[in-house]
Amino acid sequence: MGAERGRGRGRAGGRRRGHRLRTVAVLATGAMLLAGCASMPDDGESMPVDQASRADADSQVRVYGVPPQDGAQPTDIVRGFLDALTSDEANLRTAKQYLAAPARKTWQPFATTKVLQERPKATPEGIPANREDAKGFTVTLEGTQVATVDRKHAYAPQEKAYHETMHLARENGQWRIDRLPNGLVLGLPDFQRIYQPVNKYYFASYKSEAGEPRAGKDVLVADPVYLRQRIDPVTASVNALLQGPTNWLHQVAVSAFPKDTHVTRPTLTLDDSNALTVRLSKHAAGADSDQCRRMAAQVLFTVQGMARASKVSEVELQKDSGDSLCKLKQEEAADRFGQQARVRHTALEYYVDGDHRVVSMTDTATDATPVPGPLGTGKIALRSVGVAHGEETAAGVSLNGRALYVAALDEMSKRAEVRLRSRAKNETDGLTAPSWDGLGDLWIADRDDDGSRLLRLRSGKGEPQEVAVPGLGKRRIKSIRVASDGIRIAMLIEDKGRTTLQLGRVERGGTAMNPKLSVQALRPIAPQLEDVVAASWAGDSRLVVVGRESGGVQQMQFMETDGSASNTQTLPGVNGVEAVAASEDETRPLIADADEGIVRLPVDANWKTVATRGTAPVYPG
Repeated sequence: MGAERGRGRGRAGGRRRGHRLRTVAVLATGAMLLAGCASMPDDGESMPVDQASRADADSQVRVYGVPPQDGAQPTDIVRGFLDALTSDEANLRTAKQYLAAPARKTWQPFATTKVLQERPKATPEGIPANREDAKGFTVTLEGTQVATVDRKHAYAPQEKAYHETMHLARENGQWRIDRLPNGLVLGLPDFQRIYQPVNKYYFASYKSEAGEPRAGKDVLVADPVYLRQRIDPVTASVNALLQGPTNWLHQVAVSAFPKDTHVTRPTLTLDDSNALTVRLSKHAAGADSDQCRRMAAQVLFTVQGMARASKVSEVELQKDSGDSLCKLKQEEAADRFGQQARVRHTALEYYVDGDHRVVSMTDTATDATPVPGPLGTGKIALRSVGVAHGEETAAGVSLNGRALYVAALDEMSKRAEVRLRSRAKNETDGLTAPSWDGLGDLWIADRDDDGSRLLRLRSGKGEPQEVAVPGLGKRRIKSIRVASDGIRIAMLIEDKGRTTLQLGRVERGGTAMNPKLSVQALRPIAPQLEDVVAASWAGDSRLVVVGRESGGVQQMQFMETDGSASNTQTLPGVNGVEAVAASEDETRPLIADADEGIVRLPVDANWKTVATRGTAPVYPG
């Protein structure tokens, strides 16, 4: 095989471990392959390369499969097949040469992908005893599975023992695999090299509350997936988008594309001006101008994630005939559909100072000033704060955790309204820090001896509405952070001395007059962390998380909402973090409550102390 390093997209996390392979290093830009994907260049040098060095080699080197050799024994056939699965081939045709003819027709390589800590070990079980299969041979594959990627490309952490078998029989005198499980099985270093994390984008569906003006219809929600990064990446991302939302998101997100729409050109690429033209099947021919622009926005933001090196300037959607349906420029997409369109750029950072007042500061300032209005006077002692998007309203929880105050951030506002009182008896329980979504709704949890209640206050006013969390039981909600789209919520949940970070989707049932909200399908975001202290949204599908692994020290890292480690840089350590805040605008600095006080981490810099006294740092949201 030849070897190629990916772009360092280690979003799946984990360690690389050596596994000796016969490989050939080939410069992709200069290699002229002979007929057949398994052909080797005649000027290449054969060398042994382990998985770690393959993953870290020059990015211009690709991996190609080596076909089976005559006379190869069953275990060698299986090992060669596993090697060929890591090939940069669109249809894995070299891997299929290891299969018997019937298996080549029935095997579905992309039905699922099992990601193992390292490549599975092939161990022979021996020749079966029954006579009808006297010439057969069974090989067992074993390893430690860390994740699964499903047919819709969705990643899910799944740590468990891996145990599968492959059966071989002789075909034309050679051993070939005639029975095997569908899907791929890859070691983690190979997976990181072959696959790239990409966000698909769909529109939030508010169902029973969809008719409200505040809900709007242009809120895009990121749906993270993994795609093979060297096999027509732009085409792959558009095709994945047209498959619709992943199984976890589809209950609360919709596509503007008509059902069964597909691309009619086999390959999509950006032109010299970074514009993309997509010719669609007849299913999309009836889309009006508004629907077409929504479709184009989904394509533009999705492809931008795959084409990180260049900015997509424009998307044109065409009918199958080649006639134009619509065009959408990047600037228009950003203004109408982008993250900044629903969450305007926030000018300030906020925290509660040593006098229990809400104070604010800019990203570069070291001196904070009290916010205008009653929450900045110090007359109401606070322990946490949440600021609405738009920075016109804030909510604060009293120092004893039993009262929720809401007030305008305005010098003319003299009074903070008490919107909720906790029924908790113990001050260590009570109300969590409040969180605002981009629709203007206020979210908070109330904890007492009987468990936790999740509550929403529409527009931060009126009676708190209880939000059902099926399966929560007596487990306690330690903190919450709702995404600006209002349909995803991150919750720290305490259970038997362990705190985990869970992501849930907010479903809106009932009627417009009597909506019933629930948080469904909780799933772990940072399963490797034994105890999570704090978390905050830090992008369309990313959170910054503070916690520790079992027996380890506290660490801060970015995590994706699918539970995989982010591909961003490692964060420098800071001692004793109790709270962390990030903006959904990824260019803004992180803020944390640490041993040193309130500290700030600008992009590509180190932590700096902002204030020696203070708690509960937040951005609007």
